[in-house]
Amino acid sequence: MSLERIEHRACFGGWQDVYRHRSTVLDSTMNFAVYLPPQAAQSRLPVLYWLSGLTCNEQNFITKAGAQRYAAEHGVILVAPDTSPRGDDVADAEGYDLGKGAGFYLNATQAPWASHYRMHDYIVDELPALIEAELAASDVRAISGHSMGGHGALSIALRNPGRYRSASAFSPIVAPSQVPWGQKAFTAYLGEDRQAWKAWDTVELIASAREHLPLRVDQGEADEFLREQLRPELLQAACERVGHPLDLRLHAGYDHSYYFIASFIGEHVAWHAQHLR
Repeated sequence: MSLERIEHRACFGGWQDVYRHRSTVLDSTMNFAVYLPPQAAQSRLPVLYWLSGLTCNEQNFITKAGAQRYAAEHGVILVAPDTSPRGDDVADAEGYDLGKGAGFYLNATQAPWASHYRMHDYIVDELPALIEAELAASDVRAISGHSMGGHGALSIALRNPGRYRSASAFSPIVAPSQVPWGQKAFTAYLGEDRQAWKAWDTVELIASAREHLPLRVDQGEADEFLREQLRPELLQAACERVGHPLDLRLHAGYDHSYYFIASFIGEHVAWHAQHLR
């Protein structure tokens, strides 16, 4: 798996890079961003994977969140992949919430999506193997994300016990089976069988989780999607039922934007750094 570096910028004593490679899992040429803090010049470092939300690509987090200064402070590599497979031969749909830019971090089983939309396997297996083989990364991992990416971070961590030290999210879709964004995507990617949806739904996964992984969720109370699409109270109730640890923090006045993420990303990086030691 060869890497082509297409961006290389000095940042807080380290390097903010973007790479391009051919993904076998997605049968697609993919970009991903990686921030290598200055400590990476001396040793292999743990990795915090960031999964972005609907309409985003690898650029949104690295240009808007301001996370690099905190990664440099704590000696953590940041990896931000794209949100879906890309290319002229990749299936797409009308609207922003299905198709390109809206991969939902699952493995699609339905045509025409199944041939490319395997973002779960890309994030869990193929991309870390590449990062750990080619860059200054250890196999100690944490995962975080925003909105659709928050769904991805939480569900991926719960589906893969032992693979991540911690998981966090900003404004996540915690119960995609119960909200319009998730129902549209799951119907297209996974079919009509709602039983099959449970394997990709954080609230459902909590009920049978084999590992009580530390979870942190930050949610803005002025988020325009809070009541219809996000519904953090469903995650809170699910965790309380089984005694799963959850640090749910609600913030008055904050919306769904990267202004919210930038306000608290330093606390998330520090929290993950404690678990990555």
